[in-house]
Amino acid sequence: MATPNEQAGSTAETFRDAAGQVSQTLRDVGSQVRDAAHEKLDHVRSQASEFYEKGRQNAREWEQGIEDYVKEKPIQSLLIAAGVGVLLGILWKRH
Repeated sequence: MATPNEQAGSTAETFRDAAGQVSQTLRDVGSQVRDAAHEKLDHVRSQASEFYEKGRQNAREWEQGIEDYVKEKPIQSLLIAAGVGVLLGILWKRH
């Protein structure tokens, strides 16, 4: 039969082993969470880059469309620009 000191030592060793296992499990979970966060961040960066490029392409196409319109109808474009300028001037003056 084990003495009280031996039982206490065995219990302390059991607790140390359990604490070591819990510590290792926490490190493993932390590592998995970190890896998942890095993957998600890479995915979000990739999507943001794609959206940015699509936006730039759409802006270039829109700009080209406006340039083509101005080249095809210069007088009408000038009158539209003047009208927009007058309208903005009136709105600005009110505030």
